[in-house]
Amino acid sequence: MLIKGEKIRELREERGYALADLAEKAGISVSYLSEIERGAKKPSLKIIDKLAQTLNVNKSLLVEVDQDSAGISLGDKLRILRESKGLSLTELASEVGLSVSYLSEIERNNTYPATNTLRVLAEKLGVSVSTLVGKAGPLGSKLRIAREEQGLTQVELAKAAGVSPGLIGQIEHGKVQPSLHTIEKIAQVLGYSPCYFILEDAGIEDMLRAMSPEVREILTNENVQAVLRLVCDCTEKEMTFILNFIKLYKKSGVTSQYSEF
Repeated sequence: MLIKGEKIRELREERGYALADLAEKAGISVSYLSEIERGAKKPSLKIIDKLAQTLNVNKSLLVEVDQDSAGISLGDKLRILRESKGLSLTELASEVGLSVSYLSEIERNNTYPATNTLRVLAEKLGVSVSTLVGKAGPLGSKLRIAREEQGLTQVELAKAAGVSPGLIGQIEHGKVQPSLHTIEKIAQVLGYSPCYFILEDAGIEDMLRAMSPEVREILTNENVQAVLRLVCDCTEKEMTFILNFIKLYKKSGVTSQYSEF
């Protein structure tokens, strides 16, 4: 989230407020406000709300949502982006084919939209889906997307993984950090490596882009996924052995094809 410190200072001066005046009205210290205006501090959305109310402006004037807006909920991002486009709840809901009440529930973080709904909202607001859900791809977002791609409900996934539907919902909403054991059970049902849910997305995407289409296709194989799950549990010694074996194999120049998995 980019805080527009210069804009805050500009609005403050337009209203004839000294630093001390605005700081007092917003309930923060003068030094903290000064640092915000200079871009030296990144305040919480709650502080931004107070400043926006005191300056009598929409908070979308004071912040800019980007992929690095960590700590901001999906609902807050949607509201900020919608207001920055000058759209009311009714207007955005109508343009994306949602009910006003449902969009309101999303903005208040009472519900999480389906993947297709996220895509439509992102397109209408002129941002990427990753901007809405976060560049880092939180565990909850990854889980929800993977589940929906498999056509499973939360109840169905929970039953197959041997956990409660409530736990799946809490994980997807980012309210609970599951244990590694739980992640492994869920990943197995979905046919993913537990690493996918744990590792940072940026690194995974970079690796996938570097792979040939043939290798990417192989990685979708069920048996290969099983191998990847085993790799996640390897010790340092075991991992070193595997890497050395691969290096030796490539160095040997073997070209014969093994039978398909």
